[in-house]
Formats: sequence, C-alpha cells, structure tokens
Amino acid sequence: MVSEALHSVLSYFKSSGGIMATGNRWPEQRYIEIGRVALVIFGKDYGKLVDVVDQNRALVDAPDMERIQTNLKRLSLTDIVIDINRVPKKKILIEAMEKADVKNKWEKSSWGRKLIVQKRRAALNDFDRFQIMLAKIKRAGVVRQELAKLKKETTA
Repeated sequence: MVSEALHSVLSYFKSSGGIMATGNRWPEQRYIEIGRVALVIFGKDYGKLVDVVDQNRALVDAPDMERIQTNLKRLSLTDIVIDINRVPKKKILIEAMEKADVKNKWEKSSWGRKLIVQKRRAALNDFDRFQIMLAKIKRAGVVRQELAKLKKETTA
C-alpha cells in the first residue's frame, strides 16, 4: 500500500532552472530544478515529472504511465532532489530514484506519513471506523482517569 501511494503521488521535476514555485503554504521557497521531486496535488495523472516545457507546464512520467504534460499549478514541490540529467529514459529515472532512496525519504517525511494515513483512513469500512471510535472512547477514559488522579494528588 505504501509503494502504491508513493508511485501515485511523487513527481520528478526537471528544468533548465530559473523557475521558482512559491506559495503561502511553504515556509521557504523551493525552486523547480533538474531532479526536484514533487507531489501531484490534482487530477488523475499522478507520476514523476521529468521536464519543464515552459513556465506553466511540465512533462510528467511514472513507471506505469506514458509521459504527459501537466500544469505546474497542479504540483507541490518537496525537499527531495535526485541527481538526473535532462529528459532521462524511464529506466535511468527509476534507477536514479532507487539510488537516491526517494521512497524511504518520502515515507519518513511528515508529509508522506500524513498522505499514507489519509489513504489508510479512506480505505476503512464502516466497522473499522466503529472500532476506531470505540478505541478513542477508551483512550479518552484512561486519560480522564489519570488526569483525575493527578489533580487529586496535587490538591491533597
């Protein structure tokens, strides 16, 4: 499930440089550059970005799809950068991804973990959600009891 999530949300940026992606969501600026990993945030075409066509579009590529053009507004830049040349073949792109250990870096990042949790929650059925609700109620009861003990100790 994790590898599916990774393949469906990561993108590889390639550019001749000079284009900058900024937004209110990012505390710092991340530049579109050759080898920049990005997250596709909209649409059905998730994958790896390998080349920038102009200031608004880029070519997206993934192991399980053909290269297509997408708008840069549909992508969010990550901190992960891999060492690749401009317009690599698919085999070279996959090797560079494995060499840079992008999958593990993504899974260890807080952003990646949040997306994995979101996908896991979306896959829950009604009974699973019910069990989670009961577990939260039990946990809240234990916390409430411990808090009451601590309050009693501090006032006594």
